[in-house]
Amino acid sequence: MHAVVVRLTINDLEADLDTLRTQIVPRVSQSPGFITGFWTRKDHTGLSMIIFDSEAAANAATERVQVGTADVASLDDVEVREVVAHA
Repeated sequence: MHAVVVRLTINDLEADLDTLRTQIVPRVSQSPGFITGFWTRKDHTGLSMIIFDSEAAANAATERVQVGTADVASLDDVEVREVVAHA
């Protein structure tokens, strides 16, 4: 398994939450190889970890990472990491 880790800066907390729930989560959960995802935030920073069944699926997902409009949030970093343990 591999994880796509996304870090972003949230500019509009309300709009970001709406975009996340109505657009991003439904779209990501239908991605090939998707297993599960966690989207978190603290103050104006977001951190997401989306788990895929293979490195290829995770790498393909990074090409589709989009963050609404710049006035809602801005993308800081996207990386793929191997999942080495889980419970």
